[in-house]
Amino acid sequence: MASQRPEPREEDDSACPVIASLEQIGSQWRLAVLHELLDGEQRFNELKRSTGANARTLSRVLDDLGEMGFVERRIEEDAPVATYYSLTDKGESLEPVFNEIECWAGSWLEESALEA
Repeated sequence: MASQRPEPREEDDSACPVIASLEQIGSQWRLAVLHELLDGEQRFNELKRSTGANARTLSRVLDDLGEMGFVERRIEEDAPVATYYSLTDKGESLEPVFNEIECWAGSWLEESALEA
């Protein structure tokens, strides 16, 4: 008895922009960094403390976000040397998206999930 394979579904073209967007910003650490930088420019150690990411992860995420055009890096060469990170216009354009996610979470997620 031969098993029947299900017919392949046609791809839903309307989901492609959503999926492509989530592939760029959808990781836990990318979202955390982007959200923290909405409050303004921060130094590496400030981001490390506020996101809870380890140094290696944070460095990789900041590099990735920089390459994708969401974050820019500024280095002050005065003693001591300081590196600052901030959102580009592309990164700042995500603020309404974060606001909508927070609104949705307030309506649909249980308090225990919000505290995690």
